[in-house]
Amino acid sequence: MKDSNQTKKKLHPRNKHNKSYDFEKLIQFVPELISYIKKNPSGKDTIDFAIPEAVVLLNKAILMSEYKITFWQMPKTNLCPPIPGRADYIHYIADLLAETNDNQIPTGKRVKILDLGIGANTIYPIIGVAEYGWEFVGSEVDDESIKSAKNIIENNAFLNQNVSIRKQDNKRNVLKNIIKEKEYFDVVICNPPFFKSKEEAISKTSRKLKNLGKEIKVKPIQNFSGQNNELWYEGGEKAFITNYIYESKHFKTQVIWFTTLVSNKEHLKPLQYLLKKSDAKEYRIINMEQGNKTSRILAWKF
Repeated sequence: MKDSNQTKKKLHPRNKHNKSYDFEKLIQFVPELISYIKKNPSGKDTIDFAIPEAVVLLNKAILMSEYKITFWQMPKTNLCPPIPGRADYIHYIADLLAETNDNQIPTGKRVKILDLGIGANTIYPIIGVAEYGWEFVGSEVDDESIKSAKNIIENNAFLNQNVSIRKQDNKRNVLKNIIKEKEYFDVVICNPPFFKSKEEAISKTSRKLKNLGKEIKVKPIQNFSGQNNELWYEGGEKAFITNYIYESKHFKTQVIWFTTLVSNKEHLKPLQYLLKKSDAKEYRIINMEQGNKTSRILAWKF
């Protein structure tokens, strides 16, 4: 079982989650969390990360204690994000913006971010607005996810004036039909679907649950949670990002930085080659490490 109390020394320096979770503080915001707290082999408080209900309550408590949230709930069928890693993405984007702003992080509504696939949890706008006051537009293909995201936005006053949602009617499109004519964004962020198919998602989720020590008694995809569009895309992560790069050329005068998470490091070389062929003016890889997990941001501009 994963130890939530391990010091996350490799997170971004501004990340609020570099220290162990303060469960005494967290249960003050979400009292129901107390029934899922247990001791790890070192005698420190933790939860069983293989129990979806425990993870949801932990995340809810984190958002309420650290990110101004007063209301946060979503369908059980949607992804419950690991907040420390999501916060890292936002902080590295802030660093990217500071490079062209006299090394000062730009804050407030003058910074406009497009979140591709805002999801039911609305996690990136929550962190970005709470930490930096940025304005967000979130795109989404799934009606239930849109309903959930709007519910979160409408029930948190600090999000109302800073976050809006647009429906992507064509699942084959990434930026098309979302970025309007003469509209301008400082950064596009994206956490792309990882799996190539439902079968691959189920297989790898079963392995993940086994590693967590969870006996599989139900269909494993239910434990992992996530709607189809969140988990898999025909061709997987590489195909999605490839499509994204091709589309980005058409909006090169309307966006400063295009970015995406890349989970599989083997995808980096072909994606960099594609960016070179696409005449990207600059592209770079920003490494992010959370405990034993390594991810990376691929960023490019024209």
